[in-house]
Amino acid sequence: MSGWLWAVFTILAAGGQTLRNAMQKDLTVRIGTIGATHVRFLFGLPFALVFLAIVLSATGASFPALSERMLLWTFVGAATQIAGTAMLLSAMREKSFVLITALNKIEPVHVALFGLVFLGDKLTPGLAAAILIATLGVLIMSWPKAGAIENLGMRPILLGLAAGAMFGASAVGYRGGVIAIDHTNFVVRATTTLVTGLVMQVTFLTVYLALFDRKTLSAIFAAWRPSLVAGFMGAFASQMWFLAFALAPAAKVRTLALVEIFFAGMVSRTLFKEGFANREGLGILMIVIGVIILLNL
Repeated sequence: MSGWLWAVFTILAAGGQTLRNAMQKDLTVRIGTIGATHVRFLFGLPFALVFLAIVLSATGASFPALSERMLLWTFVGAATQIAGTAMLLSAMREKSFVLITALNKIEPVHVALFGLVFLGDKLTPGLAAAILIATLGVLIMSWPKAGAIENLGMRPILLGLAAGAMFGASAVGYRGGVIAIDHTNFVVRATTTLVTGLVMQVTFLTVYLALFDRKTLSAIFAAWRPSLVAGFMGAFASQMWFLAFALAPAAKVRTLALVEIFFAGMVSRTLFKEGFANREGLGILMIVIGVIILLNL
């Protein structure tokens, strides 16, 4: 069972992240892109601290030492996650929820390359095949009908692609932070990295908004009820991601995370009344094939 834990954590993270993104899409309209970006960090931090307290209490462990290497990797993860979240929400604010999610899901390709170069994570032929097949499946499944891209415009498309690159760098940065902690318990390492990253993000964005956009900061606190729910979902999804990163290479985690496109499709149909393209069946088949290859490596 332990060999499959990373997959269980990844699927739970993908589901939680889809719900959080849907909540943030509504918040983006109310409090702007930066405000909605900050919500997941500001209101997620208290829940992450609770997670850490529970983990330390249950394991009897003390808070682990944070090396310079761990802090550097975590900072890379935190900074690129802020950039990626802002780009993703800005793109979603303009057009299709599913299409932008799909473009963002080219991320596994970036993760595999970044992980190979910076962390030495092995990129086997099987893993490379799984990444390419599943990623192509997502694009085929969600690509719009003829003429839709012209109506969409290039800005949200480029933002979606850039967000994928930023999230790829973030995944590698956070995995680097998790494995840099000298502790035997993977849950302690994962939760400590999560809290450290959120502290960095909350500090930066709160100071930025306090100096340059106090109106948005006030709007965030005024919308505390929906923000609290989005914050919890963000913290929960992040906790699951970090647990998965502690057990498996980032490329494997983020490739399996492509199942999020299924969740995004359900949310899109239910909440946003957005449809799929006709190539949906082929895309689903390719994703399934990619995931089967991945889980049998």
